[in-house]
Amino acid sequence: MTWAHVIDDLAAGQVLTEGEAETLFAAVFDGGVPDLELGALLALIEQRRLTAQELAGVLAALSTRVFQLSPPDTQWRPVLMPSYSGLREQPNLLPLLALSLQRMGIPVLMHGMLSGERGVAAAYVLREMGIMPCASLAQAQQQLQAGQLAFVPTGALAPALADLMALRVRLGGGALARMLARLADPFAGAALQLLPAEHAQERAVLLSLLCDSGRTALLFETRDGDPVVDAQCRPCIELVRDGAARTLFEAEVTPRCAHPLPDAHDPKATARWIAAVLEGRIPMPAPVANQIACCLYGSGYAQDINQAKAIAAVETGSLAAA
Repeated sequence: MTWAHVIDDLAAGQVLTEGEAETLFAAVFDGGVPDLELGALLALIEQRRLTAQELAGVLAALSTRVFQLSPPDTQWRPVLMPSYSGLREQPNLLPLLALSLQRMGIPVLMHGMLSGERGVAAAYVLREMGIMPCASLAQAQQQLQAGQLAFVPTGALAPALADLMALRVRLGGGALARMLARLADPFAGAALQLLPAEHAQERAVLLSLLCDSGRTALLFETRDGDPVVDAQCRPCIELVRDGAARTLFEAEVTPRCAHPLPDAHDPKATARWIAAVLEGRIPMPAPVANQIACCLYGSGYAQDINQAKAIAAVETGSLAAA
């Protein structure tokens, strides 16, 4: 079948089988689709969005093009945090979440772009805190084994995915590339993935995929895209594990009283504020403490969610998390 036929079928609304989607995106990832046809394909898929079946096929193609890491020698699942959008409306507190978990001994791997697509990138905040991106996967493996937070650039983790992300500059959009990047798994199912959904339709597709694939993940909606909850109004947080979803926290209907968030959202101000929270000089936002509890439970650090809430409350000094 020619690329013209594939484009015609997609334009007519035809749904690909899982195998067809895997074959198509294997060619996309390997640079086997001419630029003009590639632009048309991506535009069509951005417009109609992937079904869970198609997404499973695309991820099958991606999984063989993501370099693998070994989970550290701990009894807990590593926590996998994709950072591909940056935050605009609030300070980027993903480093606060990551460093809080790392302090408790939970392995944390963050992967993403070195610049924020739509806001302040977590990589910028980490750099202000003296945490630099890993230069290689070997360095990331060493840092994880040593109990340190590791940030791996997309280009080192999955070059084909980085190439697809780079096309956003030329083609616009990028929702498909962001979703695929968030689902990249260098631990082959052994991690707790933090998966933000940008809207209800994407959340439904991700939930179906996670249940069918048996992955372990925290799923929640976010306005900005990075996998940290709104610090002023917690979304619904679900744990997907063993093919089933369980709600750990219901969504808050109205925002809480204003938390003392930094006045400026730039990397330097955010880094200073995060350091103050970690030192106990500023209270931890309750929604972030709630997310920490979810990670403690999902990673196996806590036996149940109530124990996780209690641990998070003690460790963060946030009674609202209990």
